[in-house]
Amino acid sequence: MMAEIGLAALWLAAALAALQMVSGAFVLKAGEGEFNPLGIYARPAAVVQAFLAVLAFFALLYCFAVTDLSVKLVATNSHSMKPMLYKLTGTWGNHEGSMLLWVGVLAASGGLLAGFERRLPERTMGATLAVQGFVALGFYAFLLLSSNPFERLATPAPEGNGLNPLLQDIGLAIHPPTLYAGYVGLSVAFSLAMGALLTREVNPAFARVLRPWVLGAWVLLTFGITAGSYWAYYELGWGGWWFWDPVENASLMPWLAATALLHSVSVLAARDALRTWTIMLGVLAFSMSMLGTFLVRSGVLTSVHAFAVDPERGAFILGLLAIYIGGAFTIFALRAGAVAEGKRFALVSREGALVFNNVMLSAILAIVLLGTLYPLLTEAFDVRVSVGPPYFNPAGAIFAIPMFLVMAVGPLLRWKSDKPARLQFEVLLIAALVIGVIAAVSFFGRFPLLPLLGLGLAAALAVAAFLPLKGRVLSRVPVATWGMVLAHFGVAVALFGMACEGAFSQERLAAMAPGATEQIGDFAVTLDRVTPVAGPNWTAIEAQLSVRRDGDAPTILTPQARNFWSPPQATSESALLTRWNGQMYAVIGNQAPDGRWQIRIWWKPFVTFIWYGGLLIALGGILAIAGRVRVDLRRRVAISRGNQRREDLGALGVADPVPAE
Repeated sequence: MMAEIGLAALWLAAALAALQMVSGAFVLKAGEGEFNPLGIYARPAAVVQAFLAVLAFFALLYCFAVTDLSVKLVATNSHSMKPMLYKLTGTWGNHEGSMLLWVGVLAASGGLLAGFERRLPERTMGATLAVQGFVALGFYAFLLLSSNPFERLATPAPEGNGLNPLLQDIGLAIHPPTLYAGYVGLSVAFSLAMGALLTREVNPAFARVLRPWVLGAWVLLTFGITAGSYWAYYELGWGGWWFWDPVENASLMPWLAATALLHSVSVLAARDALRTWTIMLGVLAFSMSMLGTFLVRSGVLTSVHAFAVDPERGAFILGLLAIYIGGAFTIFALRAGAVAEGKRFALVSREGALVFNNVMLSAILAIVLLGTLYPLLTEAFDVRVSVGPPYFNPAGAIFAIPMFLVMAVGPLLRWKSDKPARLQFEVLLIAALVIGVIAAVSFFGRFPLLPLLGLGLAAALAVAAFLPLKGRVLSRVPVATWGMVLAHFGVAVALFGMACEGAFSQERLAAMAPGATEQIGDFAVTLDRVTPVAGPNWTAIEAQLSVRRDGDAPTILTPQARNFWSPPQATSESALLTRWNGQMYAVIGNQAPDGRWQIRIWWKPFVTFIWYGGLLIALGGILAIAGRVRVDLRRRVAISRGNQRREDLGALGVADPVPAE
């Protein structure tokens, strides 16, 4: 019964998306201040559609919770003996369920926008809701016609196939939902950008409406990528935190575009500049989200992250990509010239620094896009190539290094125009930190060039992040400024962790018998024993390792080689020993004919700073959102009080000496 309720809710939501699109178009067609009776349905249609889409998702969640094996999706991706956590998270651990989550969040966002946003002109809001309804309608069609999550089996399955063992982890409860929410936030930014472009209302007021959506999407993408990186790091057993996997790149590309968009919309809101650039980045960011959706679900690539679906569904998504993005760039090409230029600024200014870094981010995005798509293009001509760190790292560094240097100085520049001589001390300090750290580290040994540069830049960025606070009363610093400081400091922390992992990591691969000891760095690792263990839906071989350092009491690590029985699959479960200055990482391999076991151990100094930095960046974004909300509330209260004052004075027949805002 719940499956039928969910399916009916989806059909009704699709119908309301069509109504929202048509009604919003009638609002756009009407002149400013004119009333069109068909335009009144856009907002309520969006709100009711949100309720129905969320209802459909909870209906599927219920089917997974009770293991309704008459639903094909449940029978394919769940099992009655799975722990409840994995039953619930398994709802979106597959193609159809994850698309329903995507659409549910998309509809909920549109409902919130329609229900609470009153700052935009009605024509711009109508155009925005029309675009949002159009986007939602395409995904409803994809679900209902190509990827129905509520499809029934003619005969209920006796038992489910189970969930991919790699997905049976708490990471599935965190990484995909936050990532999808970030993608959806960019879709709302896309709709707002297209709505403002269609009505030529690209101005600071529009930017203030757009900014929280971009900030929210950026924070969620940052958190989702950080969580996904750590999940892959400990779950896959390869010892790395980023593999330049095509699906990893599919989440990185929208984050790069969203970062550029975030800075651009902030300039538009504060200085009424970069109008056309903001619209273009709004379209580009969602384009990267759509491209990521296509790569993951089209079957054109093989990845541990990808959903294995047939090419026909990929063609459906490719069609949506062509319609949405092709149409958006066509409208942009036709309308961009009609958007007012905005205020000018000098090359040496805070705006100039932001534009420079946006260009660098766009160049890095192009490098990642080329490296991701090139193997797919060559494979179409029966030529297989592999593109990995030897391409991405140096090519990206060409643009990342100047970007980090300008990022260190940019927040210190004045708006509109500045003189480089004013920042001589700060520039010399940043240069001294970069050169000094590189020289100091090089004195102790030979290390790769890029990690050395990373260490120097990390030190400079860490200090430069707090320079905007120099000479200011800290209690009076706006919350949004604290957010910027914390986010930039988070970049320094993450860069420090990446550089240390690249420069100082040590690896030891050994064949060990029980009682044998291996040395790695300052640690002595002893294999005590290897025993069989069992879990709720798996069996495993578990090694017990005693790790000692400088005579301290031993710490026990227990890496496992697991065998899941539903579905049958072998996985490697790493064991981690975390210290303030790094992390020990251990995995167990196969047994050799002589009875010894393959044990692989890494010591990764300061590797955890990569994820600490990611969390700091996301926290900085949250502070920025809180600061902007606080400012907006104060502005609304001031306007409300001013209006009330004028009404009171008007009732007394007295003119208000303070002009209306």
